[in-house]
This record gives sequence, C-alpha cells and structure tokens, in this order.
Amino acid sequence: MTKLPDFRLETYFSRWEFTARHHLTASDAETMTMAELLALAGPEDRQAWDTLALGYTETFGDPGLRRAVAGMYERVGADDVLCFGGAQEGLNLAMQVLLEPGDHAVVITPNYQSAETIPLSLCEVTGVALDEQQDWALDVDAVRAALRPNTRVVSVNFPNNPTGKVIDAADFVRLVELCDARGIRLFSDEVYRGLERDPARTLPQAADLSERALSLNVTSKSLGLPGLRVGWIACRDRELRSRLERAKHYTTICNSAPSEILARIAITARERILARNRGIIAENLPRFDAFFAEFADLFEWRAPDGGCVAYPRYLGADGVEEFCTSLVEQAGVLLLPASMYRSDLTPTPVDRFRIGLGRRDPGPALAAFADWLRARKA
Repeated sequence: MTKLPDFRLETYFSRWEFTARHHLTASDAETMTMAELLALAGPEDRQAWDTLALGYTETFGDPGLRRAVAGMYERVGADDVLCFGGAQEGLNLAMQVLLEPGDHAVVITPNYQSAETIPLSLCEVTGVALDEQQDWALDVDAVRAALRPNTRVVSVNFPNNPTGKVIDAADFVRLVELCDARGIRLFSDEVYRGLERDPARTLPQAADLSERALSLNVTSKSLGLPGLRVGWIACRDRELRSRLERAKHYTTICNSAPSEILARIAITARERILARNRGIIAENLPRFDAFFAEFADLFEWRAPDGGCVAYPRYLGADGVEEFCTSLVEQAGVLLLPASMYRSDLTPTPVDRFRIGLGRRDPGPALAAFADWLRARKA
C-alpha cells in the first residue's frame, strides 16, 4: 500500500477554517442547534434520546437509524445499510475492501481528494475528467474506454463537489448498466442529493438501480449536520456488506450512540430539513448572482445544478492561488483555490475556486469580498 499524501483541502482548512472571519467556501448547508433538531423528533425518537445509555452500539449501526436510512431508498432495506463515522470512513474502507494490488479503478475528476488518492494507494487508477467546456458533462463513452479487464471500481460523485454538476439521469443509468455488464462495482458518492435546484433532475440512487452498486451518503452536507459524524453505505450485496463490517472493526468499531439517535431524528425529518436548506440556497443565489455581475470582468459565474458549492473561474492576471491567499490574509474571506482539486490522473482547471452557497446570511462575507475588490481597483 502506497503512503497517502497530505490531504490538501483539510490542511488548508486546518490553517484557515476557524480563523478566517468569513467562511465563504463551506461545503455544508446551514446547521441546526440541538434544540432545533430535537424539536423535530417524534415521540419514539425523543424517548430514545431521553433514555439513551452511553454504551457501545452495533457495528452496523443503530437499528432505528438503519430503518430511517432505508426509508430514503426505493429498494434498500434496513439490513442493506452499514453506518460509519462520517462519509470519509465509508469511502476509505470501501476502497480498501474492493481494491487490491493488480486491480484497476476509474475515478471522475475533479473530485474530493480522497476519492482519488485512496484508490491510488491501492492499485492503478484512470481518471475521466468532467468536460469543463460542455458544462461539466460526463462522457459515459470515455468511462467505457477507460475500463480494463481488471477494473473493479468506477467512482463518481453527483451532485459533484466542487462543480455542482448533476448529469442527466439517462447517463447515470447508462453508467450503472455499463458497470453491471462488466461485473464492476459502481461507487456513487451521493452526499449532496436533495439539494438540486430543479427537483426533477434528482438522480436515482445507485443502490436502488443495482444490487452490486454502493451508495455513499452522510448527515454532513445536504442535512447540514457534520458535527454528528454519521455516514452510511447502502448496498444490497450481503457478502460485501459483511466484508465492510469486518473492515470497520479495525477503525471506529461502532458509531457514537448520541449521534446515531440524533441522526435518526434528522433523517426521519429529512424532508423538512432539506426544504429549509434548499430555501436558504434559493434565497442566497440572487445575492451571488448580483455579486458576480458587479465584478463580471474578474469572474465567470454559473450557479450549480445541485449541492451547495459552485466553482467559478477567476480571470485576474495574478492567478487564483495568489488571489485566494491575498483575499483571506487581507480581508478575512476564505475561498478554496483550484490547487485543492488538482489531480494526478487528469488535467484540471487552474483558474477556479470553490465558493459555498448554503450558509445563512452571506451578506457580510460578500460585502467584505466586494470592498476588498473595489479597494484593489481604486
């Protein structure tokens, strides 16, 4: 196993996330207080919270939580769900279970760094880039061309981080069918599902479409509850679920009992929480549209199809890396420059940055950003 490189994004956040005055690149939706979340609990879940004993929990996850998660899917039952300590643990262990030296994987780019670096630490990996010139489209034929006889995994992420792209449902179904026909596992990161601007474009979940596919999700992003640290994989392959559970014995063993009850409450109330978070994004988008319209000479802006992050282009002569560094150091406004999403597999844009749209009241951050830009022009 190859040693993993530093996680660029998390290293950058370690420096700036809690020191910058304005966190304008957040990847999660607006969070809730404990009181707000508990107010959504039904009688059974509230009783479970009030009487909770702080012992070990089941490795697969709290049975009530797994039932609530299964309710998000059409063909997934509670037994098809395995819970993890966030999405990162699920991604990491899935790749270690699915891939061995001598195997091959295909990963789309740009993507969250570990979606690339973990497979690369285990086997050969081919990247397939979303087409920046075609509204970040995924060419399913390019995925097909990248496959080899020893390809074991194809890894995708829609709505995509950082671009916000949602591909057409027909293309997603083609991708599932391609993987099934070749005996390949489709690993589908679906952590932003539920925040589509047009609900009609919401993709089906991979685990509903195929017994071999894995759907990764988490309470962190669309639900805006990253502090719970509860993620899960839904997969209808019992043998694979058993292998994943045994892998978890070497990491967290089981999740936090309080977090699992709180996650159960949130997932049961997910339609209300998602509607709230979609409303925040819808309210914010005109503010971002107006901001980027004022500085159209410096940016190319496009609202995302889904999720709560976007990936605008910076047109300034100083380059996006210097631009983002100067912005956070001088104005206290944090963005993520393109280097956080560079890939060893494919070329990736070098002139873009990630901006977050899901937090309430971005006004002060956008005002500080605008004042800094105007001062630079003066």
